[in-house]
Amino acid sequence: MAELLVLGIESTCDETSAAVVSRNASGVGRILSNVVRSQVEIHSPYGGVVPEIAARAHVEILDHVISEAMRQANVSFSELSAVAAAAGPGLIGGVIVGLTTAKSIALAARKPLVAVNHLEAHALTARLTDGISFPYLLLLVSGGHTQLLAVEDVGRYTRLGTTLDDAVGEAFDKVAKMLSLPYPGGPQVELQARQGNARRFSFPRPLAGRREPDFSLSGLKTAVRLEAQRNAPLSEQDVADLCASFQAAVVDVIADRVKVGARAFRDRLGRGATALVVAGGVAANTEIREALVRVASDLGTRIALPAPELCTDNGAMIAWAGIERFARGFMDDLTVSPRARWPLDPAAAASATARA
Repeated sequence: MAELLVLGIESTCDETSAAVVSRNASGVGRILSNVVRSQVEIHSPYGGVVPEIAARAHVEILDHVISEAMRQANVSFSELSAVAAAAGPGLIGGVIVGLTTAKSIALAARKPLVAVNHLEAHALTARLTDGISFPYLLLLVSGGHTQLLAVEDVGRYTRLGTTLDDAVGEAFDKVAKMLSLPYPGGPQVELQARQGNARRFSFPRPLAGRREPDFSLSGLKTAVRLEAQRNAPLSEQDVADLCASFQAAVVDVIADRVKVGARAFRDRLGRGATALVVAGGVAANTEIREALVRVASDLGTRIALPAPELCTDNGAMIAWAGIERFARGFMDDLTVSPRARWPLDPAAAASATARA
């Protein structure tokens, strides 16, 4: 197939991003531009993302972000092979803004539209950055999702394990809030942990050793809250030690769960994974990244850890997923709807709903 050139638009949460990515006839991708505008300053006074404010901010800046991405890539809309946008899951207001804009561009430029699952974009990023081949084991860790998946092909995902309560990123944010740390909480917990004693507090490692590769963080979060109350009023060192001890527990849980997930992968597919791929905003955490490198070594498998800026939400991952789907003939018409929820493995999600 000739070179493909796709504009990708991301607006599912509090990053407004657009990127242009190319893929040559050999299947090698290249990021020509990746413009990301964060809304951290807008949401900081509220201690979290306010959906209505996020949607309004996307409306105000998305056109400028797209123009800058096209300028940096030095391409025109007529040169694009397709236009891709995250159509969910996410905050529905923001998803509507990005998808509607992509539809307008596709219609005006007479280009195909590709509606991308935001989670699939995370799942496929390592194929852009590291050229990973199928099938591989994916650890998806973000503010809203914590899953272990077998990635068999584009559009073919089997969920091996998921969180039973809080996502890892959600747990980081909630711990940050209970310790009165600024928003966004996850990076603040990591920053505090660098100054703390990870052995001071003995926190639980939920589900460690269980055969099912699921996660649970609520008990750990509760343990942090109880220790914080017991030691109140907290000194700066108390906060640092709580963060370090919490982060160490999360690292141990993730390492244990990934090893169990690797066994589940082999049991399901009858072979080992080509690689351990890590994606999602929490994958930018240095301690977690270093622990997963050790886990991959123990498993005797390759690890793919995209650069931190490609782990958090960005347009390049949407553009690349658009390329992957477009190359296989997956396109969408202009009636495609935005989706607040969009599981990668619908069968697993339906099964979980039925059990509930």
